[in-house]
This record gives sequence, structure tokens and C-alpha cells, in this order.
Amino acid sequence: MADTSQTSSQAINDPGPADALEPQPVVEPVGMAAHFVVLGIAPGAAAEAAVRAFFGNAAGLVRSVARRQPEERLSMVVGVGANAWDRLFGQPRPAGLHPFRELRGARHHAPSTPGDILLHIRAMTERMCFELSMQAMRALGGAVLPLDEVHGFRSFDARAMIGFVDGVENPDGRAAWAATLVGDEDPDFAGGSYVIVQKYLHDMAAWNALPTEEQERVIGRSKADNIELADDVKPANSHVALNVVEDEEGNELDIVRANLPFAVPSRGEFGTYFIGYARDPAVTELMLTNMFIGRPPGNHDRLLDFSTAVTGSLFFVPAQPLLEALAERHPPTPSQAAADTDGAAAPSGGRLAIGSLRGQPQALAPRAPADGSGDPMS
Repeated sequence: MADTSQTSSQAINDPGPADALEPQPVVEPVGMAAHFVVLGIAPGAAAEAAVRAFFGNAAGLVRSVARRQPEERLSMVVGVGANAWDRLFGQPRPAGLHPFRELRGARHHAPSTPGDILLHIRAMTERMCFELSMQAMRALGGAVLPLDEVHGFRSFDARAMIGFVDGVENPDGRAAWAATLVGDEDPDFAGGSYVIVQKYLHDMAAWNALPTEEQERVIGRSKADNIELADDVKPANSHVALNVVEDEEGNELDIVRANLPFAVPSRGEFGTYFIGYARDPAVTELMLTNMFIGRPPGNHDRLLDFSTAVTGSLFFVPAQPLLEALAERHPPTPSQAAADTDGAAAPSGGRLAIGSLRGQPQALAPRAPADGSGDPMS
């Protein structure tokens, strides 16, 4: 069975383009536990100053906590939402950063929910995630407002709550870096990444009522041994079928997922926290469009008949040097902004080239696509 922590570890140890770009730890072992924390920024200049200061000190905070138990591989990724970026830093904004786009299909809905800051904390034990999360909130103090927090855990055999192995199609090594890190298409933000998060709640009673063979048709893989079904057996509305996207040259496009299950059994709450890192968010957005709108429209992902998205947010993850430099960066005053836009050229950087994908009217085609396929939830 696929071991996502092993493939991610290979990516970390593989010297490649990431060495020079100093990214945040977006390509990391999934870990045995994770905290997914989405925050809003409180009103006022003091709150904004405290958040900028936190960006400058975040790496040091991780080092301080991690030294207590270095073998537990503690890490934290800090992401910034579009509205928060404009408020804290002004222009230029990373080329692909925008609020998460709501998707409303004939039967299923992917909501867009607020989010200024994302903290993705992971480690081999819950205690390390708790300690860093607590220290981060102490550092931020009253500068932030809690919007959503989920504590994920790695289940047996790296399986999702629905019983199938998760993270199977994650790229590793250089392919993982190529799939997640912004390059020269947006040079001011090279080494950064985009991340989309969604919280899914599962109707476990309805799911467990399905025979195993029917569950396998919903997912597109065998349940026990984790083998993708043959093309002539795998339904067109299966989860796997709808999450393979290609560029105009037939190259499959990747994202890197760090999903984990979560649960509150006393409330009957069982779910999957989807978190997908990508070089450009349009790749993940296309996968989600296939799921919720359908490919073709109406042929939606059958897994959504049992899984409901209740949140959806998009963040930019600056490279480590930029994250620290943002502590000293302030948005221009209104008069400065007016002067800058009066006859000025558009901000530097830009999206990756737009081209038509196989089976898609329009989608993003990275300049150097990696081999492999992306799958938001498996």
C-alpha cells in the first residue's frame, strides 16, 4: 500500500530547485497528526502589526518548539489569504492569489468561506502540534479571530475515514517541487506555493451501507489492495476518473495533498480535511470543477453524494525569506497607491500560460509539468 510519508520524505531529501528557493515545508511527510487552523485578522493597525511580526518570527518559533523533541519532525506552513494580503501588504499581489471561488453544481456545492491566515502544523504526535499551536496563538494574541480549527490524525494504513488509502497519487522528489513551487512565471514570488483547504463531512451511515464493490466504483480503486480499476471498469463519475487533468500536450498535472481524517464520534462527525498545494491554484480549481460541476457538466463526482464540503479557502504560502521580509512590509498609503497606479504598468509576475486541456475548454498548463496525477481527496 502507498505510504505518503515515505514519498514525501524522499522529496525533502532530493536536492532540486527548492534548495535555492528556500520554500516553506509544503513538501513534508503528512505526519501522524496535524492542526489545520484558519484565522481572521482583527480590526485595527495594532492587529496588522502583530500579524506581520508573527510572520517574521514564525520560523524561530518552530525551531524553539521542535528542539524539545526533534525526532517528531514538527513543521508549520503559514499561508496568507487574498484580502489579508491586500490589507497587510498592498501590491503587488501573487499572480494566482484570489478568494476561493464558490462552485455550485446541479446537486453539490463547494462554498467559499473566509480566511486571512492558514497555519498548517504537522508532527509525529499530537502533543507537538498542540504545543506549537498554543505558542503560535500566544504570539498572535488578540490580533486574530478563530474561524476554523481541525485536528487531523493519520489512520491505520494511511486510510481516509471512508476506508480507502489516501494520498496515493502524490508526486515525490523533484516532481513534488515542480508541482508545488512558483517559478519564473511570477519571479517576485518564486519559491512560494498556493494551497486550497476544504473541510468535508461524510455521511458514514449511507457510505457504510454500500457494498464494498460499489464503494470501489465510487472511488475508482480497489479497497483492500489499493489498485486503480481498469479504464473499462472505472466509472466516468468515479473520484479517480474526474481528478486526472492534463495539459494540451497530454501531461498529467500534479498537486501535493496532505489530507488527514478527523472525527468527533460523540457528535457523529466524521470527515476529511483536504489540503492541496500547487504551483498554480488553477490546477486544483480544475479538479474541483470536475468534481462539483462535472466533466461533462452534470457528471459530478459520485463521492460527493456521501461527502459534503463545508469550508473552502485559498492561501498563498510565501517562500521562507519572503515570509520573514513581510514583517517589515506595509501597504502604501491611499495617496501613494493613487500615485503608483497613475500611468504605472501592471504588477510584475503573471499566471502560468493558459492553454486547453484534454477534455477541458480551458485550464492552466504549467511550463514544466511534472509526471503523475493529482487528486484532491485520494
